Amino acid sequence: MAARRSRMSGDFKLRRTLRNIHTTMDNELVGVMQQSADRVLATMRQLIPKDTGAASAALKVFVSKSGLNAEIGIRGKRDNERFFYLRFLEYGTKGYSGTLYRRADRNSIGGEHTNNRDKSKLSGRRNVLRARDTKNKSDGAHFFGKYPDIPARPAHPWLRPAKDVNREFVLANIRAAVAETLRKASEGLSNG
Repeated sequence: MAARRSRMSGDFKLRRTLRNIHTTMDNELVGVMQQSADRVLATMRQLIPKDTGAASAALKVFVSKSGLNAEIGIRGKRDNERFFYLRFLEYGTKGYSGTLYRRADRNSIGGEHTNNRDKSKLSGRRNVLRARDTKNKSDGAHFFGKYPDIPARPAHPWLRPAKDVNREFVLANIRAAVAETLRKASEGLSNG
């Protein structure tokens, strides 16, 4: 659930130039990118819904050595697996009514078709390939029945608003750092 990097206005030549400058001299980008990423991270931590606070504590920042890339959010396979539910907090869930799913189907008898039927007695090749038994839903301790009632959950966005709130600040700082780095590089090249 990490906020991934985006291209700086799609200018690949500028990125290559800044990467080359980084190999020859110190640039301003690393510090500014770290400062900007930390600001976005602080906003994320304020906006994320907190139950235990573990997800908020798992948010991290990574800035590349050149300062051209930054990743903010959940990083690493283990944390992504542990905090998989953050996408449900961000976008919400649809819910499930617990009633049988029925759709109009002209090929079935009676004009209705349901996929929530007991398929354990079906046999033959068709059942082997497509059908699974309709099983009771349980987490081991609680029984939810064959068709549980799962309520819809509203979205509580925190990822996108954190980026949007800090967008102008981050862009202004990065533009200033790029301009300063290019100015230093041009002075260094003309003096050298």
